[in-house]
Amino acid sequence: MRSSAGLLAAALLILPGCASAPSADGQGTEEEASAAQVTVFAAASLDEVVTAVADDYEAASGVDVEISSAGSAGLLAQLQQGAPADVFIPADEQTMERAASAELISPPARRIATNTLVIAVPDGNPAQIRSLQDLDTSPGGDSGSSPALVVCAEQVPCGAAAVQAADAAGVTLSPVSEELAVTDVLGKVSSAEADAGLVYSTDVLRAGDQVDSVEIEGAEAHPNRYPAAVLQDSAQPAAAREFIDFLLSEAGQRTLREAGFSPGDPE
Repeated sequence: MRSSAGLLAAALLILPGCASAPSADGQGTEEEASAAQVTVFAAASLDEVVTAVADDYEAASGVDVEISSAGSAGLLAQLQQGAPADVFIPADEQTMERAASAELISPPARRIATNTLVIAVPDGNPAQIRSLQDLDTSPGGDSGSSPALVVCAEQVPCGAAAVQAADAAGVTLSPVSEELAVTDVLGKVSSAEADAGLVYSTDVLRAGDQVDSVEIEGAEAHPNRYPAAVLQDSAQPAAAREFIDFLLSEAGQRTLREAGFSPGDPE
């Protein structure tokens, strides 16, 4: 399995004489095992965990999986421009709805996981941020010294979630930078270029001791949902569907839970 974060996936290889993809339970024939390569376009926040699930799927099925991860909006733009892929997993349902409207996917889209937004701060929380209100820049807000905040751009799922969180809390956020992927927000916080950043809880977990997190009150009421769908022009639709099935299997969901994600739809 190869991961090419932020880049177009390699061209699909289809070997002659192979009629179908193997099943995810590993019962396919040796000839079937060489039949498919599945290219997955996954949101940046899923890169490591989908890579881990893909490793398990490859071991069980013999199907090669290529992961290309980036911001969801960027991945959608690549697909709209004709980039070849088999599975699309953005970080929110709105991006999937746009893909469906553009007739890029073969319904249904299936929810594989959910996530919630938190405030990431550098290790030790030097700006002493305790809540979203500490980032409020509105007149009379709690933020007296205007901590340097970084968020995702609004067209990116984590940016849309940040707007939703701010509206729900009744605060005004004035970020010093807006990024196109949640991993870029996390990078600015972990390097102490920013006092705080709005990211997913799983990003903080993955970052280990590089950052601390501050919960956003009520964030669980507005989770980000990750849908997965087979792409309309997939060269390997059967194998693509089986990969999504594997993400929703007990093994796939266990890996997602260990990475901090909440469950998706039932298998």
